[in-house]
Amino acid sequence: MAKGFTLEVNPFVYLAKHTGGNEWREQYVEKPHLTPKEEAALNNGELTELLAKRNSFPELPLVNYTTQYGMGCFEGLKALPQKDGSLKLFRPDENAKRMESSMAGLMMPVYPAALFTAAVKKTVALNKKLGFAPAYDPEWEKGNFADGHSVYVRPFSYSEGAIGLGISKHPWVVIAATCVGKYFESEKPSAVTTDMIRATPGGTGCIKCDANYVAATLAKKRAEAAGYMEAIFLDACDRKYVEEGSSCNIFFLLKSGVLVTPELGDTILPGITRKSILVIAADMGITTEERRISIEEAMDESKEVFVTGTAAGISYFESITHKGKTARFNGGRMGDTTRELLHTLKGIQYGAEPDKYEWMFDVDK
Repeated sequence: MAKGFTLEVNPFVYLAKHTGGNEWREQYVEKPHLTPKEEAALNNGELTELLAKRNSFPELPLVNYTTQYGMGCFEGLKALPQKDGSLKLFRPDENAKRMESSMAGLMMPVYPAALFTAAVKKTVALNKKLGFAPAYDPEWEKGNFADGHSVYVRPFSYSEGAIGLGISKHPWVVIAATCVGKYFESEKPSAVTTDMIRATPGGTGCIKCDANYVAATLAKKRAEAAGYMEAIFLDACDRKYVEEGSSCNIFFLLKSGVLVTPELGDTILPGITRKSILVIAADMGITTEERRISIEEAMDESKEVFVTGTAAGISYFESITHKGKTARFNGGRMGDTTRELLHTLKGIQYGAEPDKYEWMFDVDK
């Protein structure tokens, strides 16, 4: 069974090297593999050895701006199995635009969006032909696809060899894929605020760069050690306004019926699932607001709370704890609005609902 994230990289990996001007030298590398059935029969030692070979790239320099200083960026998107046996990508054009923005923000040559979308589709398609893709399971429908499997695609930039403070002038873009399942595994979907700061005004919080995830990971692991599923970051200046979770945007359905999510700025990542939920909610007749919301208002006035992201999908919180005070929402159960949003989003992604927004891209076309 696929887990949230594993390092079981699929055999075909894409590499593109910036060679000057607007030129990128592309290649699809087929790494060592057996059939999925044969790999499933390997013992742990044999599988570990095979996967290590698949994750080895001696052509990429070890010492560079990315490994030494975090000067890199990445994306995450999914290809989801459909009832007809095909795979479809969810809004890869949006990921392509965000990757462009992130690379520009790090002052490196921009990887063109057209190359991004085509390379993601072909990488997933090549692996699918080898059998490295999940099949649609009708059982997923019973839980609004919360347990659905998919192909997680990870495009990322990687600097040329270098040492010292500098910017990448001839980076690589690598695209790898792995099969994944449910992201959050906690039986208690609760959150706690953290004293750590994810991003500061004037920084890199709004681009998907590597360095942003250090504080986010530490805060999440501290929250998990304390018995919570997720950590919630507050703003760096006033320490009272909600910003986002460790790797996800956050929404509050207030008692008034208004759905609020923190407004975008230079400290909040413009999530693609976040953007999609705002569209779906508006079509459902829900009033949506993108604005600052204090942790006090969020805890006192919310009747449902959930987070969104490529990995998280839509995941609800039963409670939030802040400075020793805990607020519970909807009796600790997923709310009706959250469930309807989840049903619609996942239904579109897995082909159970009409794709009226034209968000899904066929991998094989």
